[in-house]
Amino acid sequence: MRIAATIFFLLLWCASNAQKDPAATPVLSKFSDAALSAPSVSMKFALRVHDKIEDTEYESDGQVVIKGNMYWLELPDNIMWFDGSSLWTLSPEVKEVTVSLPEPGDNMFITSPSSLFNMYKEGFKYRLLEESPTGSIIDLYPEEPLASEFSIIRLTIDKQYRLVSAEYRRKDGIDILVDITDYQLLQSYANDFFTFDPSIYPGIDIIDMR
Repeated sequence: MRIAATIFFLLLWCASNAQKDPAATPVLSKFSDAALSAPSVSMKFALRVHDKIEDTEYESDGQVVIKGNMYWLELPDNIMWFDGSSLWTLSPEVKEVTVSLPEPGDNMFITSPSSLFNMYKEGFKYRLLEESPTGSIIDLYPEEPLASEFSIIRLTIDKQYRLVSAEYRRKDGIDILVDITDYQLLQSYANDFFTFDPSIYPGIDIIDMR
């Protein structure tokens, strides 16, 4: 009970003390504007998932292309297409693709990568943690910490307003770190790039869960 009470009051303290730091606002605004005004955002990244409770760690590489709220995401075990309404998740090893609707309000990088660029505008408070000649580190805190799966989302943004890394600290003891190895804003993609094309993957079973 004592531990639960401590966690509860710590979350309340974060909620009351984390404000929308005016020093962080222009960095987040320019980062967001640059990404959302580009024809697309293409990123290659290294992903690390650390379960502090089980003391396990998982590492992989991936790449993502984001256009508006649409995206294509490739990981070692899955490929995902989101056309703005439906999400196709392909598991090549089992030759199966699942079609689903995303959870509303999802801010995870893997399931909603486009949220990186505007989640600070609603539902989060933030502060500039560190500023250096190479960039800024900004912490985002949920405005309603008891209703959120996150305790902190930490963004590192360079002086050209490109994402360097995103760290998601979840209240269940799982930390997710996304290190960006390549960040591009110039390439244009047609909308059908973000829709699963079954003709490219013959023999794939389609499971529609919408």
